Amino acid sequence: MIQLYPASKRYTVKNDWLESNLSFSFGEYYDPSNIRFGPLRVFNDDTVQPGRGFGIHPHREAEIVSIVLKGQLKHEDNLGNAGIIGTGSIQRISAGTGVLHSEFNASKQEEVQFLQLWFSPDEKKLTPSYEDISYDLEQMHNQLLPVISHTGSERVAKIHQDLTLYLSRLDGKETLTFRQEEGRRIYVFTIEGEISINNDNILKSRDAARITDLPEITIQASQDSFFLLIDLPGGEF
Repeated sequence: MIQLYPASKRYTVKNDWLESNLSFSFGEYYDPSNIRFGPLRVFNDDTVQPGRGFGIHPHREAEIVSIVLKGQLKHEDNLGNAGIIGTGSIQRISAGTGVLHSEFNASKQEEVQFLQLWFSPDEKKLTPSYEDISYDLEQMHNQLLPVISHTGSERVAKIHQDLTLYLSRLDGKETLTFRQEEGRRIYVFTIEGEISINNDNILKSRDAARITDLPEITIQASQDSFFLLIDLPGGEF
């Protein structure tokens, strides 16, 4: 089954420094029918104005992934980690038993756009940890490039959940096929452009699809497109 979630149906939080489009219940937005998709429980599409950001705040029992789409994101935490990530970088935080961190736009001139995803970990009370990796932008051209996985490797961040997150830039009219084991889930999010899943399920910019009971899908771009795909476990969460 393929369920489409248009960008226009997301809940939007907006003030003088932040615009956040929420795909799942988060903060002031609560919908009991839209809490999670398997272990994926937060998918926020954030734009932060120059020099602004989220001050020091706590997290626990979550795997937090940030993907910068434009600009630079500055991170600091109580584990002693500090740095700036930009386009072509992925940040993973395992909050585990508890972590304090802040996130700010590192630029005083341009906004930063990033996606932040939270996943339930595969075990509780993990020791908090941090990782950031850079990936080869050319390697996702017309193919699915893994950037996060349960095993991790060079240029692939390790996450404490049975999932793999892929990025791809697909030329117009090009096609990809994705296969996974029976009983798993697929989440697709179009960052830019327009793609179709199995011919007749159209995803325009910032649209999403939640897919179950389909271990194989075909993705075709109607124009040059940038999207992510997450191979997620099945079962109850």
